[in-house]
Amino acid sequence: MMPSTNNVLDEARQLVTKRLAELDEERKRLERALAELGGKATRRAPGRPRGSAKASTASSGGGTRKRRKRRGGTRADQAVSLIESKPGISASDVAKTMKIKPNYLYRVLGDLEKEGRVKKQGRQYFPAG
Repeated sequence: MMPSTNNVLDEARQLVTKRLAELDEERKRLERALAELGGKATRRAPGRPRGSAKASTASSGGGTRKRRKRRGGTRADQAVSLIESKPGISASDVAKTMKIKPNYLYRVLGDLEKEGRVKKQGRQYFPAG
């Protein structure tokens, strides 16, 4: 009598899963060993195709890439100066003015609030001065 196909597939899945766990443990051990030797373990960023360590090397081809100069300081500084010029402005209006996505700006504003650079009242932001 032949074993059922489901049984064979289940066993194969279990073997592959077990082997992957073993390999993952070995990779972690090797990374720790390399770190102790003063080396740096390089890993692909999540979502990057195989063969690309960093976005800059993959996209530029040459390895060196010119960075655009920032005008007006960091996003946080830009947000603070905008809030100072328009007290009571909403986060979505700040995002529209700065031409950035609101979900990124909420993180910036949260950090600014923790640092005490801006205050939030309801949906409005005010300078912390």
